[in-house]
Amino acid sequence: MMEIVAAADSDERGLSLLRVVNILQRVVVFLHSFAVDKTRGQTPTSASKTQQMPGMSKEEVAKKVKEICQELVLSQEALKEVCDRLQEEINKGLGKESNPEATIKCFPTYVRELPNGKEKGRFLALDLGGTNFRVLLIELGDKCTMESRIYAVPQPIMIGPGDGLFDHIAECLASFIKERNLGTELLPLGFTFSFPCKQEGLTKARLARWTKGFKCEGVEGRDVVELLKKAIAKRGDVKIKICAVLNDTTGTLMSCAWKNHNCRVGLIVGTGTNACYMEKIEKVELWDGDLEEPRQDDSHEFLGVIINTEWGAFGDNGCLDFVRTEYDNTIDRESLNPGKQLFEKMISGMYMGEVARQVIVRLVAEGLLFDGKSSDILQEKGSFFTKYISEIESDEDGDFNNCYAILEELGLNNATDADCANVRHVCECVSRRAAYLAGAGVALLLNRINEESVSVAVDGSVYRFHPHFHNLMVEQVSQLIKPGIKFDLMLSEDGSGRGAALVAAVASRTSAMR
Repeated sequence: MMEIVAAADSDERGLSLLRVVNILQRVVVFLHSFAVDKTRGQTPTSASKTQQMPGMSKEEVAKKVKEICQELVLSQEALKEVCDRLQEEINKGLGKESNPEATIKCFPTYVRELPNGKEKGRFLALDLGGTNFRVLLIELGDKCTMESRIYAVPQPIMIGPGDGLFDHIAECLASFIKERNLGTELLPLGFTFSFPCKQEGLTKARLARWTKGFKCEGVEGRDVVELLKKAIAKRGDVKIKICAVLNDTTGTLMSCAWKNHNCRVGLIVGTGTNACYMEKIEKVELWDGDLEEPRQDDSHEFLGVIINTEWGAFGDNGCLDFVRTEYDNTIDRESLNPGKQLFEKMISGMYMGEVARQVIVRLVAEGLLFDGKSSDILQEKGSFFTKYISEIESDEDGDFNNCYAILEELGLNNATDADCANVRHVCECVSRRAAYLAGAGVALLLNRINEESVSVAVDGSVYRFHPHFHNLMVEQVSQLIKPGIKFDLMLSEDGSGRGAALVAAVASRTSAMR
């Protein structure tokens, strides 16, 4: 069960299994509530659906709920201001003198070539970016075939010594290779390491800071490729050639670009959030590589370099305080990294559910939900999962089946239709804010690139599984881009896996040409 939960954010099979578990849990909750209610001579929730708040009509309660949620609603003027401030922060990140003080670090990835669709061969990929990691064997050709295995990263390893983390990765990698009898092959490997890093080359990246609940000692400031190599060498039973280190955002862009050659932006909205984009070399004062090579395809035009913005840290200097709320402040204060990753804490899957929970708890305290009666589970931090937002918003208008099931999971067995409608409104405000902020960021990147037609590669559990996130983003990007720019948001297939293999493939191809 632990491995299924760990895998859920980045692996569709894990998510499918997790949903089955959730359905079974809901059946158990329903049968329990049915048995309890039957002893009282009523069916579950049937008597409670017609309750109303004492002294207030349903309409008055709904109006008050909307007033309280209003601070989560961003005006078009506020979103334009977010774009302007993001532009300023990215310019700081790209500047040689301003970068040390910049919150958005804009690390050059040293990836200067995109796939041409002709990459072939077998490659390994490692994907570490959350509470689980994957090892993959990928064969590129006319089609892309993959074998993969998911491994959990136990909590003690996530917050323990850094050597323990990389020893664990090396052990799992060795197991994967042994199971598939790959020990005699020296396969190129792409290493997806989805944490803020300062890259100093295609195979050298120093961890800037941990995010996503990791806090391993002795890793920040060190080259993660060297740490992995050291752990592998210590074992002596694995032969690999690490060709590239990247994050999942770069992999997302590369994976999409394999078939869509106008892809210039990669975006993740999942457990965390980040974006990368192709920037002209002359705008990257931090660039210390060769300005002449590599050239792209046969056009002899310079494409630039992929910039890993690390925009999750947008607002860490206070520039987003004008759109942050009391709920955001509480989440930040109680997090593992107070004052850090403030943009991420407003829009990513690790935090969206908790924003909604805090609003709901306030509404209960003010007597606007559930007749003012909470539950022990609802009062627990983190108990309202972000997936609940997606499930509640998946209900058809006027249908609250998912909402009732979720509230029962939370110990709230006497909700009314009006309660469910108000809970749904809270969820809509939280998800709309997240989608609009992500859309504002994408619009700014498209305006910087300023090409006539650009594909944006997107991945992450929030984008994949929220029923309206894509449309909400498209709506907002369309409002904020320059006239004449055409764009489309495309779900990128396994950027952290296939994307890593493609970076390794392009690096191998480039190396062979030299």
